[in-house]
Amino acid sequence: MKDLRRDRAVFVGAASSDLVKAIVLFGSPGSGKGTQAKMLTQCLRVPHISTGDMLRDRIRSGSEAGTAMVATMQSGALVPDLVVNEMVKERLRERDAARGFILDGYPRTLDQAGRLSEWLAGRGIHEVVIHLAVDYNVIIARLTGRRLCPRCGTLYNVSSHPPRVEGVCDRDGEKLVIRDDDSEAVIRGRLDAYDRQTRPVLEYFRISGHRVLEVDASDGSPETVNRKVCQMMETA
Repeated sequence: MKDLRRDRAVFVGAASSDLVKAIVLFGSPGSGKGTQAKMLTQCLRVPHISTGDMLRDRIRSGSEAGTAMVATMQSGALVPDLVVNEMVKERLRERDAARGFILDGYPRTLDQAGRLSEWLAGRGIHEVVIHLAVDYNVIIARLTGRRLCPRCGTLYNVSSHPPRVEGVCDRDGEKLVIRDDDSEAVIRGRLDAYDRQTRPVLEYFRISGHRVLEVDASDGSPETVNRKVCQMMETA
C-alpha cells in the first residue's frame, strides 16, 4: 500500500509539472492497456479519452454523423482521419482536460500523429508517449486462456484466474466456453494488424524528438506494471 501511495505522489507531482501535460498510451490487445489507463486516471485525476468509446457514443446517439460512421465501419474501412481528428480536438477542449489527459486509441495513423503534435505544440502541451511492450507469445497465452460463462458473463483465465472446478462457472455451474475472438488465429491477426498500424506512429514520435517510454508489461501484476510506469515517468 505504501508503494502505491508513493507512486501516486510521483504521478501527481508529474502532472503539476510543465513538462507533463498529456499521456499518449499505446498497447497491443492483451497488453493491459485498459487497466493501466484506469489506474493512471485515478492517480493523475485527469480524463481517460478513448476514441473507441467516443465513436461508440456517436453511433449510439443516432445522429447523422453516427449513422455515417456505422456505414463506414461496417464496410471494413477506417473512419476518416479528418473526422477522428476533429472529434478528439473537440474532446480535448473540454474543461476537464485542461490540466491533462490520457489518450487511448489515438493517434492510429501518421496523419493523426502529425495533427496531434501540431495541436499540442500550439498550446505548449508536452506529452509523454507510453508504449506497453508485451511479448506476443505472452499475449497469445493470456488471451487463449480466457474462458467465459455464457450465462452470467463471468470471465476466467486458466492460468491467472481459474474457476474452482475446471471448465465450470463458480457462480452458476454453467460450462465455460471460449469466445470466437479468443482463438489463436484471430488473436495473431489482431496483433499483426496492431503492429502494422502502430509501428510507424511510434517511430514518428521517436524521430521527431518526443519522449517515448517503453515499459515492459510482459510480467507481473497490473500494480507492478503501474510502478514501472511511475518510475519511468519520474525521470522522463
